[in-house]
Amino acid sequence: MPPVHTGAPAIPGASTVSSPAPATAPATAPEPLSPRRPGYRRMILALFAAGLAAFTLLYATQALLPAISADLGVTAGQASWTVSAATGALALFVLPLSALSERFGRTRMMTWSMAVAVGVALLVPLAPNLEWLVVLRAVQGAAIAGIPASAMAYLAEEVERRALVAAIGLFVAGNSVGGMSGRLVTGWAAQLGGWRAGLAAVAVMALVCAAAFLVLLPRARFFRPAPLNPRAVGRTVAGHLRDPLLLRLYGIGALFMTVFGAVYTVIGYRLVDEPFSLGQGVIGSIFLIYLVGTVSSAAAGRLVGRTGRRGALYLAVTTTALGLLLSLSDSLVAVVFGLVLITAGFFAGHAVASAAVSRTATTGRAQASALYQSAYYLGSSAGGTLGALAYHQAGWAATVGVALLAVLGVVSITLYGTHAARAQRRIPASAAGAR
Repeated sequence: MPPVHTGAPAIPGASTVSSPAPATAPATAPEPLSPRRPGYRRMILALFAAGLAAFTLLYATQALLPAISADLGVTAGQASWTVSAATGALALFVLPLSALSERFGRTRMMTWSMAVAVGVALLVPLAPNLEWLVVLRAVQGAAIAGIPASAMAYLAEEVERRALVAAIGLFVAGNSVGGMSGRLVTGWAAQLGGWRAGLAAVAVMALVCAAAFLVLLPRARFFRPAPLNPRAVGRTVAGHLRDPLLLRLYGIGALFMTVFGAVYTVIGYRLVDEPFSLGQGVIGSIFLIYLVGTVSSAAAGRLVGRTGRRGALYLAVTTTALGLLLSLSDSLVAVVFGLVLITAGFFAGHAVASAAVSRTATTGRAQASALYQSAYYLGSSAGGTLGALAYHQAGWAATVGVALLAVLGVVSITLYGTHAARAQRRIPASAAGAR
């Protein structure tokens, strides 16, 4: 990620020899955006709208899977590909699009990504069969990949350093609100007019958000294009993939998202069946539980301060596991409370792991974060597909089994990290004793 430029831009052809004062006052250098300066609110609203549109579209079919299965005559595992194709394509394209934004600009990348994603969204409700629906969703996911990759870099370049964390937090809030509201809108629209009406409603919503983004976003003032250097990017990525701590963090992010993808891809099937028999709109409203994740991710920083990173991860996986076990109940209250615990544990664990990636990578932070996002969304794809296949074969208990295996993986990685850290601390003491 290019550094934040706070000084005056270089003037081509300027001489180093002193000269008489110009007749007119020199133009003042642009200043980074902050809450005290014009343009900041417009920027925040624009990127909030971008995040809202992107993540509304990314998970648009998740709440509709039972309706898609019934209408197209496909299994839960087959229908789940409408989610997994989008998240998998995002995982594959986030790194290359992040590199392209270094050359062609953040705003241009976000604009084209938004245009393609919304354009495809208008076609998705017209898909004649599952195969076309999956293909269109994959194209949509690939386009969406350019938005988070470019938005973070845009913020780092254009926003005053002291205001950067708050600005990124508001963009992430747009992501989570988009993920939640997309499921709500599709659920209730589908109850009134079928799953195609649900997807059409989301497409219109995303179109409005895209228009707001284009109107509101201030032009980039500090972006400096960099030449594309695939070899340099490859060396940076290879270095990150050789870092044991980063690899553990990528694994933790992927496994947490495997749990979340499995649970929320299949929960609609669980609730539409006996003994619950809930309507599509009510099932969409279940995703309001995402608000719990907003609270738990915000509290993750304080939790790390009290218990340390690994302590926070142990607490997150324990909470998630308890939620999974509660969800096995035939009581709707117990299932909902189980979802609350799963969501709280997932978002806390994700916040801890993603923040640790930024702190661990001393160079190439953009690529380190992009690799984390790739692992994260690959986990979502794997979880959604495996969870749905398990449900088709043996019901909700099998889906919970898949999720618990992923939780066990997080515990194993964290325990290994604890052992490695203790061994590392013993090395200097042993060396001192030898001297």
